[in-house]
Amino acid sequence: MMGNGARESVNIRRMTVDDIPAVLVVEQDVFTMPWTEHAFVNELVKNPFAHYFVLEIDAQIVGYGGVWLVMQEAHITNFAIHSSLQRHGYGEQLFQEVLETAKRYDTRKMTLEVRTSNTAAQRLYEKFGFVKTGIEKGYYTDTKEDAFVMTLEMEPS
Repeated sequence: MMGNGARESVNIRRMTVDDIPAVLVVEQDVFTMPWTEHAFVNELVKNPFAHYFVLEIDAQIVGYGGVWLVMQEAHITNFAIHSSLQRHGYGEQLFQEVLETAKRYDTRKMTLEVRTSNTAAQRLYEKFGFVKTGIEKGYYTDTKEDAFVMTLEMEPS
């Protein structure tokens, strides 16, 4: 997808409806059950609790993340970096932005679900202090795979 070895310009910003086609490319690359365009439109236009971000390299969207902020709790909805650019630190940069946004809203607890087989994502979340607090049996309908529930208790600001 990228990779000419030259210095790149990385930018993280709020997702807009115009970003959805590029986000769908990432979504379809990473997930076996990708969200639809309609799902993203609903999140961006109709859900007042939703906050979505894109990560661009040289103005090309290569990742995105979403969080719902409700009262003092946050829930990660979706988070992905294009497979060709995973394990280069971009996920950490994007996740840091999501966390900082949650902190600005005085979030006390953040949760997410992750496939039990997705150890790379689990390691990323653990770097930020998330711990496994539960398991959802058969959570992923495509494979009936279980999901770990991971939680981060956050300090009041």
